[in-house]
Amino acid sequence: MAATLTEATDPHCLRAGESARLLAGHPWRRFVVLGDSVAEGLCEPVDGYPQVQWADRIAAELDAARPGLAYLNLGLRGLRAHEVRAAQLGPAVAFGPELALVVCGGNDAFSRGYDAEAVDAELAAMVTGLQAVGADVITVGMFDVSRSPAVPERVRESLGERMRRLAAHTRALGERLGTLHVHLTDHPAVAEPGLYSGDGRHGSARSDAIAAAETIRRLGAHLAARGRAGTP
Repeated sequence: MAATLTEATDPHCLRAGESARLLAGHPWRRFVVLGDSVAEGLCEPVDGYPQVQWADRIAAELDAARPGLAYLNLGLRGLRAHEVRAAQLGPAVAFGPELALVVCGGNDAFSRGYDAEAVDAELAAMVTGLQAVGADVITVGMFDVSRSPAVPERVRESLGERMRRLAAHTRALGERLGTLHVHLTDHPAVAEPGLYSGDGRHGSARSDAIAAAETIRRLGAHLAARGRAGTP
């Protein structure tokens, strides 16, 4: 499906003017990103979609709506949740963020020894540490990469179970801690081959475009709920 689409015609991507409407009057001036390769952004090219990764897209839309955004992306491929917390939480807090995106746990879930409670504890430490300095925090249930055609059939079922468990735990943690949660795991496009990169572990430029759209829509819903009045 994705091969016949462009970002402008993709029903899951932002429409012209949508981001400006959703983010109008937003209060965030400092945006930090913590995480693994999903945060860093590998962004395998797809015809018809600009090769701009997810977090960079969000930063660009925030800056377009309110110029002058300070943006720091600490994401680094290959890290597990405890390594993200150990290496990135301190610099993220020192940056003085008003908005933070935390996305990790996927590398943990790729292991058969995935410990959901241990990952929860690391995510909770990051979320509460960022909230303590006044940041709104975005958490994410990632696309279920087990649906990628590059994932061997013999591991597809077990990997999918772990990815969905990670997503369910992260959503529950977000509800408990009051994050702005973006749930991509059951997205309508999740089974479409063009959403994934050829390595069977990451997304494509199309998945980054869709993830950015869903994140911006979640931010817009948050702003609408608080009446754009700058209240918590």
